[in-house]
Amino acid sequence: MQGISRRLGHQSLRPAASLSSFKSIYPLSDHYYEAPRHASSLATKGVGHLVRKGTGGRSSVSGIVATVFGATGFLGRYVVQQLAKMGSQVLVPFRGSEDSHRHLKLMGDLGQIVPMKYNPRDENSIKAVMAKANVVINLIGRDHETRNYSFEELNHGMAKQLAMISKEHGGIMRFIQVSCLGASASSPSRMLQAKAAGEEAVFREMPEATVMKPAVMIGTEDRILNRWAHFAKKYSFLPLIGDGSTKIQPVYVVDVAAAIIAALKDDGSSMGKVYELGGPEIFTVHELADLMYDVIREWPHYVKVPFPIAKAFATPRAFLINKVPFPLPTPNIFNLDEINALTVDSVVSENALTFNDLGIVPHKLKGYPIEFLISYRKGGPQFGSTISERVSPDSFP
Repeated sequence: MQGISRRLGHQSLRPAASLSSFKSIYPLSDHYYEAPRHASSLATKGVGHLVRKGTGGRSSVSGIVATVFGATGFLGRYVVQQLAKMGSQVLVPFRGSEDSHRHLKLMGDLGQIVPMKYNPRDENSIKAVMAKANVVINLIGRDHETRNYSFEELNHGMAKQLAMISKEHGGIMRFIQVSCLGASASSPSRMLQAKAAGEEAVFREMPEATVMKPAVMIGTEDRILNRWAHFAKKYSFLPLIGDGSTKIQPVYVVDVAAAIIAALKDDGSSMGKVYELGGPEIFTVHELADLMYDVIREWPHYVKVPFPIAKAFATPRAFLINKVPFPLPTPNIFNLDEINALTVDSVVSENALTFNDLGIVPHKLKGYPIEFLISYRKGGPQFGSTISERVSPDSFP
């Protein structure tokens, strides 16, 4: 019996069962065997033709290997989800704890979401997380300074460094830089000035890059409606910087992520262009705050804070940030740079490229995009009356 098993083992190692002998039994064309089953070639422009295998779902292989800097942030989770949903492999650079990226692992198929620890000040570390990529998306940004990172280093220096490394890489087919609506060298906001400098640096290194300039983004983890609702619940009023008449054009965060994916999937028509991504409606700050109060079903109580007084409240932190030996609290309502930004309107320019040019219809805010605010209702999701049922307190007996 052992002799038979040994003979069978030797036969299995022989080249007799090779492809050539199989072809002699079933004479098919040589082309069938020599061509790869899932052949694909890189598109000359864009990555629209990089689909390699599958029907385009989460378990497919899109051919996109994207390094998403800032993936652990607000917009990042939505970009990673949409990339993973189409079968892309996503490299997630992170510099914090191991918990900072664990929610992203669930968004893709096994092995498709790859967390990689890196140091943003170490060039070799950055090169390592970009080594296998053919797409780079830069979402890095912050609306306030810390002791470790200034506006200029985060929003300008990092963008410039990523573009330079992508250029040296040679295999990066698409570079997408996410900036901010209103970014300009003449802006009263230092953050917006740094964002504008970052855009220029990216285009200088990679003229074929795509820049997205979203307005203030609304979503479950946003930093505007959540901040307002929390403050209103805690203190029973909401400060309105200025008189609340500044115009803004808030956009649903899922629409911004969809715009980034649409630019990746096109035939290269979005390369070298700048898109301003604003929602379908323009609000004043006062009107947006009213909408927040409507959803949490509370009577609005405002305290209007003139710009000079608001700046006086916010200036001490900005002055002391690098002068004290300990970290200062994160600014909440009174953020000096945001206050400066609110002195001018932030809406989409008249002749700018928008969602329409990417084939996307953005959502209106009222409804599902701000439904997350029901968690702030003091008596639970069903507490209070709807807007149409609201009765003025003056009519109470």
